[in-house]
Amino acid sequence: MKHKVRRLHFVGIGGVGMSGIAEVLANLGYQVSGSDLAANAATRRLAGLGVKIHLQHRPEQIAGADAVVVSSAVQDDNPEVVAAREARIPVVPRALMLAELMRLKRGVAIAGTHGKTTTTSLVASVLAEGGLDPTFVIGGRLNAAGSNARLGSGDFIVVEADESDA
Repeated sequence: MKHKVRRLHFVGIGGVGMSGIAEVLANLGYQVSGSDLAANAATRRLAGLGVKIHLQHRPEQIAGADAVVVSSAVQDDNPEVVAAREARIPVVPRALMLAELMRLKRGVAIAGTHGKTTTTSLVASVLAEGGLDPTFVIGGRLNAAGSNARLGSGDFIVVEADESDA
């Protein structure tokens, strides 16, 4: 039997890459929670979407999670990561969660060393202006959308592929 994932916990949810993925998943109907060390615009936006935000890393915060998502910035000795491994909850790298999101739609991934955020924003904007209403996850705020992520109703997903998690 496959592991059915409904509840996801993000360690470092306030980061630009993590918050975008969390936002799209929350808008898809997944139960999302997350932790970070400080509040920021991304954590406040996510809280407004009903995402439970914890401003500390504590083992009990992963209770009930089907998977724990981490970025490369999260250390292996993080208390939530340690608790997840002890409880045999899958610890999923951010890049893998992004890849899973991309399986839902026709994917466009922008990679490279310079200009990824700008190019990803331009591609998402062109698709939106063309009436294709894309989903996007960008490493910066798209002014037209007021966010770094959005669940669109169209067939495309445009993402900024960050080589730091490869």
